[in-house]
Amino acid sequence: MDWRQVVAVNLRRIRRERGFSQETLAFEADVNRTYISKLEKGSTWVGLEVLVKISKVLQAEPADFLERPPRRGAKRV
Repeated sequence: MDWRQVVAVNLRRIRRERGFSQETLAFEADVNRTYISKLEKGSTWVGLEVLVKISKVLQAEPADFLERPPRRGAKRV
């Protein structure tokens, strides 16, 4: 999984957990909704400035978007 996919998975998860639509998140973060969509698909890189904006809106730390999700089938200890 490359870093674009890591950000995509985390962004989608955190956005949904916070109850934001892509449109609302985009409006609050002052970015285009299609850009949010591309980020969630992993088809484009996120800039640091935008990542910070999104983090503030979602009340998350920028580092939360860079945490690799656990691999499927991995055993937890």
